[in-house]
Amino acid sequence: MDTTKAVDTTKAVDTTKAVDTTKAVDTTETADTAEIVDAAETVDRGDPAGGPALGLVTIGQAPRADLRPDAEPLLPGVRLVEHGALDADRFDGDAEAATRRLLAPEHGEAPLVSRLRDGRSVLLGHGAIVPRITDAVARAERDGAAATLLLCTGRFPAVRARRPLLFAEPLVQQAVAAAVGTDPVGIVCPHPDQAEDVSRRWAELLPGRVDAAVADPYGPAERVLDDVAAAARGLAERGSSWLVLDCIGYTERMRTAALRAADRPVLLARAIAVRMAAEVVAASA
Repeated sequence: MDTTKAVDTTKAVDTTKAVDTTKAVDTTETADTAEIVDAAETVDRGDPAGGPALGLVTIGQAPRADLRPDAEPLLPGVRLVEHGALDADRFDGDAEAATRRLLAPEHGEAPLVSRLRDGRSVLLGHGAIVPRITDAVARAERDGAAATLLLCTGRFPAVRARRPLLFAEPLVQQAVAAAVGTDPVGIVCPHPDQAEDVSRRWAELLPGRVDAAVADPYGPAERVLDDVAAAARGLAERGSSWLVLDCIGYTERMRTAALRAADRPVLLARAIAVRMAAEVVAASA
């Protein structure tokens, strides 16, 4: 989400602005990778055998049950290989508190937010998550991914990959920039501590005015649609002509809620990123 020029999405995001990963936590501190969820459990057995495969790497845990209903219609004939950066980390019993402390953002760092396998959310810092992402990408490639999509619209440094690795941030940003022109844009993000950083990064790219509001896509199910609608309505009332749901956690149902509340066009990060990834897989097949 950070450049004013087109980004080559087959390569990692420019690391000159990326968070220093020299403090990254050694992944050997996590649970034995033999405990990671077997990729066979995360691949839809209904996918065509031998078809092109797209790796979906979440910065949380796989599988992303919330993503598949929106992604699969956009990926006909594509086998999905899901892996998570936190697949080997424990969030049960006495281990949970220690795991959350290990993964937490540093003081003053804008957090990353993702989903655990059980539907709960987790706040993450870049230092701890980047080496885990590298491991998840390698697992996806071993499972046959022709290309891999990183399911997060945050900014990341370089990640090692042998095949095309797509970062959702530049895919989403460049598509939005092409669509909105100079119009004012409202950005919805998951966490209050992200709002300032999100506004700054989008303002670096878009020529029009940028505003931000918060709605947690991983919040209580009975409230999340209302929260997204309220954020969208507020942005529209403050003058935004377009809205962007800027997190992979926002769903098509949430887009519909935002559209109805704001009566403005709503761009959905997950849909943009998955559509672009489908093109790369088709080109690689």
